[in-house]
Amino acid sequence: MDFAYTISGLVVGFIVGLTGVGGGSLMTPLLVIAFGIAPGVAVGTDLLYAAITKSGGTWVHSRRGNVNWKIVGLLAAGSLPASVITILTFKYLGLDLRGGNATLITTTLGVALILTAGALLFRDRLHEYARKRLSHRPAWNEQTISIATVIVGLILGVLVTISSVGAGALGATVLFFLYPRLPAVKIVGTDIVHAVPLTAIAGLGHATLGTIDWSLLGSLLLGSLPGIYMGSHIASRIPERVLRSTLATMLALIGGRLVF
Repeated sequence: MDFAYTISGLVVGFIVGLTGVGGGSLMTPLLVIAFGIAPGVAVGTDLLYAAITKSGGTWVHSRRGNVNWKIVGLLAAGSLPASVITILTFKYLGLDLRGGNATLITTTLGVALILTAGALLFRDRLHEYARKRLSHRPAWNEQTISIATVIVGLILGVLVTISSVGAGALGATVLFFLYPRLPAVKIVGTDIVHAVPLTAIAGLGHATLGTIDWSLLGSLLLGSLPGIYMGSHIASRIPERVLRSTLATMLALIGGRLVF
């Protein structure tokens, strides 16, 4: 079974390298549906998996100057406390995330996957709408945008802690609406950098709940790291629109199965 996990990590890592979409959208439903892993364990393990695999992207984007650190700080000001509070709420309510209370996680995960699929499928249209909207709406002052960014971080903190999904395509899409003048590469870099501390805090919080399978985590990383490397080197050979449409359709189908 460890070998099967490693192969799964390789495949997911390869897709992440091709598309740039975070592994949470792929790995968590794969663990739940294909391997029958308890949803809480799948989420907790995947959070630390994401924190480790995205750390390399953080280093690359920061070196290239593709990170707006102020936005990262604003998002983190909402997401990190929200993640901690969500974990503490799980503890206070005594929710059994290893076996029981699976409906909360699977439903949230399914909804997050459907939203992520929509964000991927209609990304270009959403970005264009955001840019056009900028020219027609009254100018928001800096304080209003900052408050809105913290609120977005708060929502992402709760969503990611429960489902491990949301810090990637969803976060980037919302940032395009808040900061339409910011170059796309900086939106992506900022979103990736913010995802690392969020998934790390949420993952460590799940560790206190006993929802981390350390052996599973090691097996996934063993396959995913070379998978990401291989995928990133051939990404330019496959049309992005084809990749994005295929992935979005797959996520929507999986999300629908989890919700309904």
